[in-house]
Amino acid sequence: MARRTREPEQEPRAVRTQLTVIQHSPDPDHPHDHSRRDRRSIAEYIRGLGRNRIGALLLLLATVVAIVWANASSETYGGFWETHLSFNLGDFRGDYTLHAIVNDALMAVFFFTVGLEVRREFAIGELTSWRRAMVPVFAAVFGLAAPAILYVLIAQGTGFENAWGIVISTDTAFLVGALAIIGPRAPGRLRIFLLALAVVDDIGALSIIALVYTEDFSWMPLVVAALGLVGVFFTRYLRGGRGPVYVTLAIIVWAAFAASGVHPTLAGVAIALLVPVYRPNRRDVEHALDLARTFRQSPNTEYARAAANSLRESISINERLQSAYAPYVAYVVLPLFALANAGVQITPEILAAAAVSPITWGIVIGLVIGKIIGIWGTTAVMKLFRMGDFGPGLTVDRLLGGAALAGIGFTISLFIVDLAIDDAAAQNEARVGVLAASILAFALAALIFRLSDAFRPQQESGRVLVRAVDPRRDHVWGDPDAPLTIVEYGDFQCEFCLKASGSVQQVIDELGTDGFRYVWRHAPLTRFHPNALAAAEASEAAALQGRFFEFERALFVDQDEQLPSHIIRRAQQLGLDVEQFEKDLGSAEVAARVRDDMLDAEAMDITAVPTFFINGRRHVGPYDARSLIAALQDPTPDPTRKPSRVMEPDSGPGHPA
Repeated sequence: MARRTREPEQEPRAVRTQLTVIQHSPDPDHPHDHSRRDRRSIAEYIRGLGRNRIGALLLLLATVVAIVWANASSETYGGFWETHLSFNLGDFRGDYTLHAIVNDALMAVFFFTVGLEVRREFAIGELTSWRRAMVPVFAAVFGLAAPAILYVLIAQGTGFENAWGIVISTDTAFLVGALAIIGPRAPGRLRIFLLALAVVDDIGALSIIALVYTEDFSWMPLVVAALGLVGVFFTRYLRGGRGPVYVTLAIIVWAAFAASGVHPTLAGVAIALLVPVYRPNRRDVEHALDLARTFRQSPNTEYARAAANSLRESISINERLQSAYAPYVAYVVLPLFALANAGVQITPEILAAAAVSPITWGIVIGLVIGKIIGIWGTTAVMKLFRMGDFGPGLTVDRLLGGAALAGIGFTISLFIVDLAIDDAAAQNEARVGVLAASILAFALAALIFRLSDAFRPQQESGRVLVRAVDPRRDHVWGDPDAPLTIVEYGDFQCEFCLKASGSVQQVIDELGTDGFRYVWRHAPLTRFHPNALAAAEASEAAALQGRFFEFERALFVDQDEQLPSHIIRRAQQLGLDVEQFEKDLGSAEVAARVRDDMLDAEAMDITAVPTFFINGRRHVGPYDARSLIAALQDPTPDPTRKPSRVMEPDSGPGHPA
């Protein structure tokens, strides 16, 4: 990475209040003051839970209601979901039960959102880098295989060995919701790992549904579906009216899949994989902002429509559709699916049959034990042989908890029960197994996470730097191998970070750059500074051309002007290759680099900036130059350095007398 040369001290400047800064940064001496409230309303509390938790709770509530309903009145439960709805369209007549509408139509919407996430992850997300992606990919593959093998071994002789698809998949909605409820402290990196794993898991499960559980296959309707998918692909090039075209083609593709014998929910995945996805283009964002300013100056319908369309078009269709459909999927589709499919009759006879059923035990052991063997076993071996990129905080114990949590199969497991088993009694035994496995997996994961937090108090408190300084990765100002180190986690729009830059410069003036190194890492407080993340990514794009610290200095010179046009202008002023700079701004590499720093900051409970780590230990107290130098002179060894490289501060070159 670029080395920073010695520069004259910059005087702190008052921060002007403009649209680019919503409010002042939280005081680093009192980082949690901004979140204190005397009381919270019920509505605020519910909003604070987040979509994932609320969705998981609704899914759980719908499951309980379905079980109670099915056991209180099995006739009304079954009769309701077998209600037929018919319609005629010319010579075409459709006749579907409510159960089929939920499982075939509404679940196509669910799988559509899953497909959108798959597409995004492979295009601009966590699965763009093979070294980063190989850990969740390998874990997911073995996490699919191990449960299936265990199920087949246990269910031998039942006649339902082919129902191994029930145990292969993880319920993404329950997984994310459960992690939000029972997960460990600072679960960011674990959450990304589990989401990437769930994406690969979903691809495997959907492929198995298509290849293994498809009957009465017909080619001709698939030809129609293929033509419809070609139309979906080229719809992106229409200048307007894309929405109705997408909807029409989606209905045609869904109907063709249904007529072919392939389960129609897979139409949702196929369509989603063809929806374009890209990171926002900064020129498009700037154009949208210009139109918004024009509308503010001359409010009229034409300008309002132009501004709204420009803002909408600056975001990819993939991400717009995810945002639009996610609430309906979480709050409507999945709860309805659970209500329609989780109605297991829990009678003494059924429980007694399930207790000795190889099908039930195959599902329980496959989901609970098989997922741990497949996912945790794979990651433990990869970690042992240093294969792939794990990142700080993704420890063996947390991976064990995540593997246990992946045993919640629920949605797709219940979905495959209907596809793989045609005997009512065996279906009940299978559903009991899915419910029991989900409860056991949830409880086991909660226990593991609690024990993990209990045995790692120092690391979680953030007193020690979780990622050692690496000159090949980090932005180092001074001697890369110097014995004295200051690592700052900061935000380019933070007024306190601007003041701290003067203190750091005074330390450089006092100690020189031969025996001392300063490292910058990103911790943009996006809640307070809406442009801070973009500024951090811009600095990383500049770093790819060897100009990180020059760009950092330019960002601090004028914290108020960090809109896209300002960022491009700074790149021009610094003599960067602007075309390459803009290309790098939209790259997954740059986004991942900033995200890594942010996840490290979360793991160390950094909620305000600047936060300093001096010789590997968190600095608490004033960050004026005198205090920083005093902390550097502390003889306590740097815990992030290998013992062979630990040096006493007074033996390092450039240390003040």
